[in-house]
Amino acid sequence: MQPAGRSRNVNPDELPPARGYSHATVAGDTVWIGGQIGSDATGKVVEPGDIVAQYGRAIHNVAIALRAAGFTPDDTVKLTYYVTDMKAYRGNRPGLGAAYREFFRSDYPASTLVEVRSLVDPDALIEIDAVAVRQR
Repeated sequence: MQPAGRSRNVNPDELPPARGYSHATVAGDTVWIGGQIGSDATGKVVEPGDIVAQYGRAIHNVAIALRAAGFTPDDTVKLTYYVTDMKAYRGNRPGLGAAYREFFRSDYPASTLVEVRSLVDPDALIEIDAVAVRQR
């Protein structure tokens, strides 16, 4: 546990270099995961046009950031999804669910789904951020 009032940023090597943001910020028993897109460690978006592949990589990146911060996917209490095409998201729910279950429990945490016009990377179809609280 860190001293009260102190936070620390975590930027694991398995994720793209953080420039102007942090992948995770830990404060006490809580971690906030910055938005993760479906990109590899170099920052290249995987499978442009494939929301399931990008979702799988984005949720994997969330899990990497959680573990690097000393948390587990089971500690997650909130997920927020930003998608550029709600119709594509709805049409691929079975594949998205299968990708989710590779890293996260089946009893889903609170979540929000928001359709946005675009994301910072023009090839990105989805971005996921998270909040987790260390279980005692």
